[in-house]
Amino acid sequence: MPEMDKKSSVSITCIFLLRVLTFIFLLIALIVTATNKLTQVTINGPREVKFKDFGGYRYMVSTTAVGFVYNLLQMTLSICTLVSGNRPFGNVSYIFDFFGDKIISYLLLSGSAAGFSYFGDLNTALIKSTQNPFNSFVKKAIASASLVLIGFLCTAITSIFSSFALPKKV
Repeated sequence: MPEMDKKSSVSITCIFLLRVLTFIFLLIALIVTATNKLTQVTINGPREVKFKDFGGYRYMVSTTAVGFVYNLLQMTLSICTLVSGNRPFGNVSYIFDFFGDKIISYLLLSGSAAGFSYFGDLNTALIKSTQNPFNSFVKKAIASASLVLIGFLCTAITSIFSSFALPKKV
């Protein structure tokens, strides 16, 4: 088993921890989104409002799910690297990390922005009526968008680490 140098080991560990943080934030965001429901009374009877009813919210959930799966894959690859001392797929994995981190970070940012733009405007419109039951739904949606934004920040920092590793290895 080849021995990794100490600097490389510390870098891989930092990247792994950032990926774990991203994973946790995106998991919580998905849970908050999946459980965010509101029963609305209409003329035709009660109707349940979910994330599926809002285009911006659906986009945010989609980007969150893609980021979640990507981070799960990257955490697995990081564990393999830490255990074996070798990168799976050799130097190609550095290119995958570089482009994957960039693309996923931009996706997470755009998903968070979609959630904030839609529900931020809605929250501003509802702020005057504190008795509105829709307020709770909107506040949970904004909390979910905030978690995705924090996940973006962790992925963006990971992206910086992968940019530093790319010229040295490829």
